[in-house]
Order: sequence, then structure tokens, then C-alpha cells
Amino acid sequence: MLNTKSLNFSYKYQDFFINVGLLLWIAIFNTYSLSSSIWSTYVSCILALGFCLLPVLIFSFIKSRLKQTLNKKRYAIYLGICYFILLPVFTDIASNLKIGGLDSSVFIPTALAAILLELMLIANQYYQKKVQHIKWIKKIGLENAVLITIILLAATISVMAVSSLENPIYQRKGFRLVGFEFDIKMLLHNFGTFLAFFSQFLIMYLCGYLLFFINSRFLVSKILKEKGLLIYLLTLSATIAVFYPLLAQILISLPINTVFGRSIFVANPFELENAFGAFAIMLISLPVVLALQWGKQNNKILALEKEKSQTELDLLKQQLNPHFFFNTLNNLYALSLQKSEKTPESILQLSELMRYTIYKGQEKTVKLSQEVDYIEDYIQLQQIRLRKTLNFEFHKHIDNDQIDIAPLLFIVFIENAFKHGIEPAEDSAILNLLLKCTNNSLSFTCENSFDREELHKTKGIGLDNLRKRLELLYPNHFTLQISTIGNIFKAELKLQLT
Repeated sequence: MLNTKSLNFSYKYQDFFINVGLLLWIAIFNTYSLSSSIWSTYVSCILALGFCLLPVLIFSFIKSRLKQTLNKKRYAIYLGICYFILLPVFTDIASNLKIGGLDSSVFIPTALAAILLELMLIANQYYQKKVQHIKWIKKIGLENAVLITIILLAATISVMAVSSLENPIYQRKGFRLVGFEFDIKMLLHNFGTFLAFFSQFLIMYLCGYLLFFINSRFLVSKILKEKGLLIYLLTLSATIAVFYPLLAQILISLPINTVFGRSIFVANPFELENAFGAFAIMLISLPVVLALQWGKQNNKILALEKEKSQTELDLLKQQLNPHFFFNTLNNLYALSLQKSEKTPESILQLSELMRYTIYKGQEKTVKLSQEVDYIEDYIQLQQIRLRKTLNFEFHKHIDNDQIDIAPLLFIVFIENAFKHGIEPAEDSAILNLLLKCTNNSLSFTCENSFDREELHKTKGIGLDNLRKRLELLYPNHFTLQISTIGNIFKAELKLQLT
């Protein structure tokens, strides 16, 4: 099984690997027809095309790092420089010098292919983040997507057929061919003909879709899954015997056959060629159907895992909140024994902290600014009751304090710092906090002095629960490092936000 680091590595450099694949395929296309010096030509093609695409390869290799460290505007500038300045320059140099002995006409299509590939990757990223989560798109599913494709295909071919009606190029001895033509005037002038063509092409494709639907909804999902391969093949054969003569008769009867001179459908609906066509549809669609069934099964598993994860997360929050309140109530108890004038103020601050923990802590995300205010209020409440000197610093480098993060991520470090480092200290204590945040990444560091006798206690329920929460909320997108240097305990959390 792949570990987390290997998975992170593959995700980090997947765009680079895809661009390398593009380079290799172009090299293959320039080599496959040769009969001699094949490997030397292939290697020289890779080197030449590698020089042409060098800016793209470097950019794709460091892309994930750029996304983490740069804001969207600066990242877009780097992207534009790579693809619209450096790539044309390297392409021009490779074309003029004819590097690797390749014709200059090879390099420009290669550069255009690299740009097109990047646009596809950007579009896919946008789809993954924005589009696929839209409810009505989720409801479409693969079967409906196939149906929509069939309708669009029938409409497109019908438009081309109407546009080709008066073009003599597509006339062949009493019947017509469908040309690659799109004429709006012809479409509007012959709209009735378009509707006739569209309905017949649609019927034609729906006959194949019916076989696909039966295979998907019944034969694979029920028979193959529950009865096995042999019963599936026998049932498939019986299904085709029932449907293929009827569907063949429908297709033969379509008037469009005489218009376009189609010879695909044999005049006798019981001819075995028609049965072979039905078998072909079933077998060709089988991988698609299996992928559809696997997708449904996988979605169910993911839904169950998500439900299980949410349950675990709720339990962890229930463990975290009492842990915090227990510490804070101890603080108030100490103040009340001292009959401190700060007691009312502390109670008020505690109520604010409780309100945040109870209400905001149950939400999926909060604004970073709210979490920072919560930390500062907590530390102020802790400082009220401290008798010793606390050397406290909180450095913040935040590009955007309105980004969304999971609540109550940082308080665990600070609780541990007070409980196991600052409170047991005999003299002054140290607490240094550092928060860095860009639009793509966040880093929080907590350093505090500690008593070595308390060291074994610093990895208690709080940090264990935090790590479990992070695994549920930010899987493969966080690092949590704990270290000690001298009498300084250091905890560092890094989150990848996009």
C-alpha cells in the first residue's frame, strides 16, 4: 500500500508527468514510421522537444510550490510569462536552429499542444472545485450524460445533413452523403426537414441506447453481479434474441435509409448481421457500464466513510471542549480564592470563549480572523491569573484574514503550553506564536518553555485528538511536527488550503 508521502509526491508532480507524456507521444509520432535508426531518432526527438518545452516542464515541476507560496494574481503572471513569453522564445530558437534535425514545423504544434494541455488542466481544476459539486450536475450521472450526448450527436448530424442538401459534392447516384457543413440559412429554410432528420437519427441512436440501458440497469447490476459471468452471457444472448429483430425492423423502416442510402441495416430483420450489431453494442458498452457500476459502488463507500468520519469528528470535538473548559474553570477557581478584582472580567471573557467554542466550534469552518481573536482572548484570560512573568509574542503575517479554516485548530498547542510549560515554571516563562497565511497555505508555530518532567505529558489527549481531526479534515494536506530544543518545546502545523 502506498504511504502518505508517496501519494503526496504523485499528486505534487502529476502535471509534470502529464507534460512529459505529451512530449513522449509527440516524439513517438515522429518516429513510428521509420525503419532504421529508430531509437537514436526517438532520443534526439525527446531532447529537441524537451528544449522546446523546457519552460513548461520547469513550471509544471514547481507548480504546486508556486500555488502554495504565491497569491492568485502573481501565480497568473508567472503562468503567463511561462506560456506566452518563454515558450514562444524557446520554440523560435528550436525552429530556427532545427535542433535534433527536426523540421521547424514540428515545434510550433508542440508548443500549441502544451498550451492546450495547460488550458485543459485549468478547466479540469475549475470543474473539480466549482462545477462537479453543483447539485444538478451531480444528478446527471453517466447514463444521462450518454443520453444527452446522443441527443446532441443526432442534432449535429441533422444540421450537417440539412446543410449538405443542395451541395452537388455530396450527391451519389440517387442518394446523399452527410458532409461536414454548417449552414444556418439552409437550416432555417429547411427546418421541417431538419426535424424529420433529427427524429429519425435520434430513433436510430436510441435503439442502441436501449441496449446500453438494459445492459447497465439489469444485466450487469443484477445478473453479472449476483449470478456470475456464465449466467450473464446466457441472459445477454436471450435479451438480444428478444430485442434485435424488433429494433432492426424499426431501423429498416426509417425513411432516412433511402435518403442517405444506408446499407448498415440488412433488409431482413432476422439476419445475423443485425444480431452481431446488437452484440457489438453490448460488448463495447460493457467497460462503460462496469465503470458506471464501480462509480456508484465507490460513491456509496465514500458516503459511508464520510458519515463515519463526521461521527468521529463530532466525538473528538466533544472530547476537546470539556478539556478546554476544565482548564479554564480551574483558572477562575484560582482567581476566586484570591478574591481578585479581575474575577468578573475573567468570567465575562470566559463566556465569550464558551460562546465561540459552543457555536462556532460546531461549524465546519470559521474565518481566520475569528480564530485569531479567540486565541488572543484565551491568552489574555490566562495571563490574568499568572503570578510569574510571561514573555509573550504573537507575530502574524496574514495576506487574507477572511479565508476559511476549521475551528479550534490552534488552541490545543496553547493549552498545552500553559498546562505543561508555563504554569509549572518556577520563574519566568516563554510563549512565542507565529502565524503565516497566504491564500493557499497556512503555518502556525507555537514555541514555549517547559519543564522536562512535564515533557511526557505534552502529547496527551489534546494533540492526539488534533491529529485525528486533521486527518479527517485535511487528509494528505497537513503536516504536524513536534520537537524540543533545549528547554523549548516547539509545535508546528502546516495546512495546504487549496
